[in-house]
Amino acid sequence: MAEVITMPRLSDTMTEGKVAKWHKKVGDKVKEGDILAEIETDKAVQDFESEVEGTLLYIGVEEGGAAAVDSVLAIIGNEGEDISGLTGGEAPKSNDSEEKKSEEDHKTENSSTSIEQSDAEVPAGVEVITMPRLSDTMTEGKVAKWHKNVGDTVKEGDLLAEIETDKAVQDFESEFNGVLLKQGVEEGGAAPVDSVLAIIGPEGTDVSGVGAPKAAASSEKPAEQKTEAKTEEKAAPAANSSSSDRVAISPLAKKMAQDKGVDINSIQGSGENGRIVKKDIENYQPSAKPAASAPAAAQVALSFVQGEDTETPNSQVRNVIAKRLSESKFTAPHYYLMVEINMDKAIEARKEINSLPDTKISFNDMIIKATAVALRKHPQVNSSWAGDKIIHRGNINVGVAVAIPDGLVVPVLKNTDQMNYTQISAAVKDMAARAKNKGLKANEMEGSTFSISNLGMFGIETFTSIINQPNSAILSVGAIIEKPVVKNGQIVVGNIMKLSLACDHRVVDGATGAQFLQTLKTYLENPLTLLL
Repeated sequence: MAEVITMPRLSDTMTEGKVAKWHKKVGDKVKEGDILAEIETDKAVQDFESEVEGTLLYIGVEEGGAAAVDSVLAIIGNEGEDISGLTGGEAPKSNDSEEKKSEEDHKTENSSTSIEQSDAEVPAGVEVITMPRLSDTMTEGKVAKWHKNVGDTVKEGDLLAEIETDKAVQDFESEFNGVLLKQGVEEGGAAPVDSVLAIIGPEGTDVSGVGAPKAAASSEKPAEQKTEAKTEEKAAPAANSSSSDRVAISPLAKKMAQDKGVDINSIQGSGENGRIVKKDIENYQPSAKPAASAPAAAQVALSFVQGEDTETPNSQVRNVIAKRLSESKFTAPHYYLMVEINMDKAIEARKEINSLPDTKISFNDMIIKATAVALRKHPQVNSSWAGDKIIHRGNINVGVAVAIPDGLVVPVLKNTDQMNYTQISAAVKDMAARAKNKGLKANEMEGSTFSISNLGMFGIETFTSIINQPNSAILSVGAIIEKPVVKNGQIVVGNIMKLSLACDHRVVDGATGAQFLQTLKTYLENPLTLLL
């Protein structure tokens, strides 16, 4: 029997969704866990998976179109099944539009630009791939790395390139089979959304005329650079295998893995192209953990040459960091509160917890947990300034600052107060590793309600941070230092950690921030109170 798939509510403020891209067409077979479409919300673009199996019989929203939450998005059922009753008799009309749409899809992945259409007719069997819109604020993308060279055979699901947006670097897969005939953007170069990214088709097809006006100014230079790129690829073939360091996993499966503390690197996916889906997590059986491989260097270290100045072009990530932090510092009235924490009991508690089989947590994990529980008692600190009102967030989503070669990113632990130590530890390790390898998705860095920055591992005793907007506070964590303290009138050695809380005075008053720190201090100095 046919199943009606409705437009999902993918964020708490979402009222309608836009179909950024369909991954299936009418008539295609659909399996549970397959990506049906990419849905653009008011915050990010997210993959939307099918939870049923069958044939895609009807598409209710065209690619690029928007629809209200809970309206008909698609219908999946048995091939040839009559669905006129579910679509109000509009199914034939949809099929007509699908035929027109499939013709357009033969010209381009999203939509051909007017320059391409007027420039030359796209040869039969050739697919024009355009620069995708990978986030709601993206206007152009930068090709961080090509994983295929001109002349290489490409299969559906193969990793074509890594695209750097204004928020993250994301893998971009091919949806077509053929030979890569043209790279529309050089490695390291940027191009607007919907401009030509690549052309795939039968080997030997002449595509020199497709998109020629855009490529005419540099028709000779790319050939040289492609030759150089091929030489480098041969010299270091390991670089092309970086896609194996990325784990293809659905958002739902990833959430389940985090909740269960499952290492996704140890799972063989059963979905498309080895993608890990919901049933893989449900059927997972723990086994001996393979040795973790050392993450590849994300950026070549800068060398110092006496008397010689050098320049490094800013990445998209660096530009966004500069913009957001400047806006935060100059618009939010920061003030700072500092407190010392005696970590003696926390050290003992951590030793006992880590003595359990297959358990290893860090002090950072304990701080994240204590902070999330403290935020539950002080909701004003978990709020945001919105001009003429203050938004009190219903969920506690803690962002954890992670240093990367390009600067700083803040992956978010959703509903942190409901996570245990093992779940927090697994999630932080996974996100930190992928952040350093530029493997985080844009929606994994959105939605934080509070942030934590920890420089204690570098021996920094105390520091202050700039608030990560739209949060109203950020906690800075220093190192645990042995120093003399007074206990019961006696001077003894204690393990002291300093915390600094930066607050937005528009939202968090001084007394409110101080009370939050006192609660956090109580939890860390007496870890058993977290169980109350």
